Amino acid sequence: MKIESIQAIIVDLPIARPHKLAMATLNRHSLLVVRMETDLGIEGLGELSVIPHYSEESITAAKAVIDDVLAPGLIGQDPRRIENALLKMDRLIKGNYYSKAALEMACVDITAKALGVPASALFGGRTQERLQMLWVLANGQVDLDVAEALQKLNQRTHRLFLVKVGSGDVRENVARAIAVKAALGEDAAVRVDANQAWDEATAGWAIGELQAGGIEVVEQPVHRANVAAMQRLTATYTLPIMADEAVVTIEDALAFSSSHACDALSLKVSKHGGMTRTKEVSHIASAAGITLFGGTMLEGRIGTSACAQLFSTLPSLPWGCQLFGPQLLSDDVARVDLRYEDYALVPPSDPGLGAELDLEKLAFYRRSA
Repeated sequence: MKIESIQAIIVDLPIARPHKLAMATLNRHSLLVVRMETDLGIEGLGELSVIPHYSEESITAAKAVIDDVLAPGLIGQDPRRIENALLKMDRLIKGNYYSKAALEMACVDITAKALGVPASALFGGRTQERLQMLWVLANGQVDLDVAEALQKLNQRTHRLFLVKVGSGDVRENVARAIAVKAALGEDAAVRVDANQAWDEATAGWAIGELQAGGIEVVEQPVHRANVAAMQRLTATYTLPIMADEAVVTIEDALAFSSSHACDALSLKVSKHGGMTRTKEVSHIASAAGITLFGGTMLEGRIGTSACAQLFSTLPSLPWGCQLFGPQLLSDDVARVDLRYEDYALVPPSDPGLGAELDLEKLAFYRRSA
């Protein structure tokens, strides 16, 4: 089997409500869809999602890297040799993990389809059939966040919640998160994510207050480069500290594991450069006693299926997962059997990623320039 063609298509999708993060407020969300065709007629799908200002990546730059650098190097290769594809892409260009992740995702889809198995089978098979779901409360107002959380609880889709606290006054942010927890009581667990916004002194004060207020986890409180601060905060507080932006590569995972610079780690398939490398990062963290969380880049249905397939193979995922992108998006360009029920996500069981493109919607949402 050989790869005959690769297309990278940007789509701009509507979202259900503005999504306020520390680094940006999203009023729509852009994805890059990869279509990989083989000489045997098997099509593989991949997806790349970029949150503005989260990292060095941008959606248009990623498309250029795929079109001009990576795709030409993969044409003619056997997509079933997934590790070989990753090594070849590394030789073609350094970094650019999101672009590599989307192409590896398409190779995984093709390989699993050819074998007639779900993608999870390529990574050891499922250890869990249901992934506990977390919902991000990103309205920036206590009353709106509480109302949204209560709706999710009543619908039995989520009982784990995360409040974004990295934008604006830290005292207001901390008070807002504690107020949300107080309003929800024992019916829900509440976490916070600062997205690197605090210095160490501010983080120290905030974590103390959040710990007293019943918050469950603090995610990425300081800049990703400040490993020493992460280590000190982790050693000082019993409230678990989760790393996200700080751990991208296998080398980052080794550094944080050897110094115990976090208690927990947010895994993201795009961030780590693909499903294969995300699994490798998870093994390193687990060996060091760092607990795992399945993070999101607000993927659509294709990317969410890939993440769910991989996360379902992890021996332990005690913090659940955050794969709510398809619930935030008002529409999508793919159909996938993603079931959100009883506070959990059930990964698809169809061959490959279980995704099928809706060509009409792909044409409608496709960016023209």
